[in-house]
Amino acid sequence: MLKLLRIIIVVFLCIVICIFGTIYSLIRFKHPSNAGVVARCFGRLYPLFGLQVEHRFAKDVDKVGRCIYIANHQNNYDMVTISYMMMPRTVTVGKKSLIWIPFFGLLYWITGNIFIDRENRSKAHNTMAEVAKHIINDNVSIFMFPEGTRSRGRGLLPFKTGAFHTALAAGVPVVPVICSSTHNQIDLNRWHNGKVICEMMEPIDSAQFSKDNVRAFAEHCHQIMAQRLAELDAEIAAEKA
Repeated sequence: MLKLLRIIIVVFLCIVICIFGTIYSLIRFKHPSNAGVVARCFGRLYPLFGLQVEHRFAKDVDKVGRCIYIANHQNNYDMVTISYMMMPRTVTVGKKSLIWIPFFGLLYWITGNIFIDRENRSKAHNTMAEVAKHIINDNVSIFMFPEGTRSRGRGLLPFKTGAFHTALAAGVPVVPVICSSTHNQIDLNRWHNGKVICEMMEPIDSAQFSKDNVRAFAEHCHQIMAQRLAELDAEIAAEKA
């Protein structure tokens, strides 16, 4: 019964957020901060899942400037955990099929996010080049999931290089955002589902890498994030003990 009640309430509130987010974004059509405003609205829904979420932001986060935020992508609960970490003047890059999701698809487009055709590799490469120009010309940051898919309890999956090629092309740093593990933690029939930590780390300068070693760039960021993920999980485990 608790699970059913939660699903009904969450679905209703998500539709409300989509409708009012669309109206809000029509007034400020494709303003680069729209996506962050809406993402943080979704990020406020975590108590409905019985979660306690701690958001930790990097020091002087408002002084980082244009960058590419890279985050781990675990499951659908990212919508109410890591989504709150979206900063002003930040948009995301998502697959074209998102446009067909009722209510959300229109919202995703009208908030200024960028669609990419993952089925066409050459077109996707050209899109990343356009994203780099978008960062420079429109003075925005990009929020991406470099794993490319949900990990669903498989740990931090290997990173694709698109985000890192874009960072090099735009000449901007990469800022890791890590969320502690939520796989198998949430039971919608349980009142309390524990603590989750979402943390924004210090920027990683892309100038120390080049197109010739972009894979090393991706692996360097992966190593840093995997280590921090393990540390956050250990911190939560110690609090439970």
